[in-house]
Amino acid sequence: MPSSRTLPVVLVLAGHDPTGGAGLIADREAVAACGGWAVTIPTALTVQSCRDVRRVTPVEAESMIEMAEALDEFAIGAIKVGLLASEATLKAAVAVVARFPGVPLVVDPVLKAGGGKELSTIGLLEAFRSRLLPRVDILTPNRLELARLAETAEDDAARVQAVQAYGCRAVLVTGTDTPATEVPPDTVEQVLFTAEGEQRWRWPRLPHGYHGSGCTLAAGLAARLAAGDGLTQACERAQAQAWQALARGWQPGTAQWLPQRVRPQGGLRFP
Repeated sequence: MPSSRTLPVVLVLAGHDPTGGAGLIADREAVAACGGWAVTIPTALTVQSCRDVRRVTPVEAESMIEMAEALDEFAIGAIKVGLLASEATLKAAVAVVARFPGVPLVVDPVLKAGGGKELSTIGLLEAFRSRLLPRVDILTPNRLELARLAETAEDDAARVQAVQAYGCRAVLVTGTDTPATEVPPDTVEQVLFTAEGEQRWRWPRLPHGYHGSGCTLAAGLAARLAAGDGLTQACERAQAQAWQALARGWQPGTAQWLPQRVRPQGGLRFP
């Protein structure tokens, strides 16, 4: 019998990645794996592989706003924002977020592709800091992204303070890219910075390079916030789900591995 139960709904604004490793497809899978339902608004179309991004085409800003307006039958419980490839799409994303006052906003700052292609500009970074950061409830940068957003600060704690000075309320710094000096190389440390202090988690570092680990974590976090978890519990549950998705990951070619966010259920059976 079809279910009529209410699901935690996450509004996702992100780029479309044809590989499914990152972007809208990945976000929707991560939200579902964490118990939610994702409604999606594309911010960009990309031409990319598991190796790198070849081209990014921003979606028309007005179309993004119209898509959000059409979703009025959904009770949005959280918002997750990923790739913003132009100042126009960033402005549109801010306008969409403004439609949902009080709804938790999770932002994964996608500034560079895993293969190295630059996805941001000086002007876009400045707009990100001044227009979007004041609305963010939790930012989920890796250590390199945090350094770019904070500009001149010398360590992670100071960089977080610089980001929070724009109005961002919490920052979960992920250590999947470059571990801090005090962290063993076989370990991934994630650090949550809030007004109340710091919370640290450590996970075994998996052996491969992954495409989509950051958006998997951020989308799962948004799903848990939409479900009513407190921030610390949501961070912990989203990290566990992301680690498991990476551990189940697969490599379609010879480049980066892809997280498998949907747990395999065995072979298909037909009546």
